Amino acid sequence: MKKIIITYGTFDLFHVGHVRLLKRLKDLGDYLIVGVSSDEFNALKGKKSFFSYAERAEIVSSCIYVDKVFPENNWEQKKTDVIKYNVDIFAMGNDWDGEFDFLNEYCDVVYLQRTEDISTTDIKRSLSKIRESDLVEVENLLHSVIEIIKALKS
Repeated sequence: MKKIIITYGTFDLFHVGHVRLLKRLKDLGDYLIVGVSSDEFNALKGKKSFFSYAERAEIVSSCIYVDKVFPENNWEQKKTDVIKYNVDIFAMGNDWDGEFDFLNEYCDVVYLQRTEDISTTDIKRSLSKIRESDLVEVENLLHSVIEIIKALKS
């Protein structure tokens, strides 16, 4: 009899932290199901993903630890999914600690430590800073080029 694990997430800008989390989840059982937040659900949460749901679902499904991917459309579906898929373990990152304890009535609920020093939010912040600093640098270079051109024309 298979031990079924379920988890949920946005999985935007898929990175090593995601891979390590999915590996640890798969190590808990035999069959890993992942609910990937739909674009509409992300909008309700005030989030905007770089990649579309279809792209994120394709990326997550390509991970060797994942057996099934489906859309997460709302907060309420977790209980229904746990029952529908006959889940043994519901698992999330420990930043959600305690939030899904109500599911203990249907399965074991586990909160796993996140991978240190990496998160999609941090990656997006870093990319944003790089873009801003690059734009300032390019602007300064353009001003320098313009000054050189003016000097050459004089």
